[in-house]
Amino acid sequence: MKVTPLSIPDVLLIEPNIFEDSRGFFFESFREDVFKNKTSLDVSFVQDNHVKSVKGVLRGLHYQLPPYAQGKLVRVIQGEVLDVVVDIRKSSPSFGKYITNILSAKNRKQIWIPEGFAHGFLTLSKTSEFLYKVTSLYKPDFERSIVWNDPILNISWPSSIDILTSPRDKLGETFARSFVF
Repeated sequence: MKVTPLSIPDVLLIEPNIFEDSRGFFFESFREDVFKNKTSLDVSFVQDNHVKSVKGVLRGLHYQLPPYAQGKLVRVIQGEVLDVVVDIRKSSPSFGKYITNILSAKNRKQIWIPEGFAHGFLTLSKTSEFLYKVTSLYKPDFERSIVWNDPILNISWPSSIDILTSPRDKLGETFARSFVF
């Protein structure tokens, strides 16, 4: 496994060791001891989620409030997405900054997103299947959303795709009015 800190160093790009031959491929998508050794993180995942979306579906920018804040390990097993992570830690030098990455079934990359970040993704392919492990159980009363097209964040979403969001995500707060860590 190769672990690379991104431009916001607490967010990590994880590239598994992949073994391919004429039969297909094998890789460990998660192994606790290797994850701890390579990242120096001691986290416990308590829930796995699997999301299928059609092209143009934008989910996010979601996060949960303490004491149910979530760290996430995310990856795509079918299709391709634009993954977005926003630093909402007020004391951070990267507060209000975001990172984008293409995650796909083809590149098999994963992103570690610690607590204190909002997260979202946009499906770029006909469909996508997105998996993520979380460090705290889903608690609807503690979930929050920042609107995807917030003018302060000014995220560079592809202009060639018609964005589809849920009614709940359309009601997301602006970054200026959202809870920050």
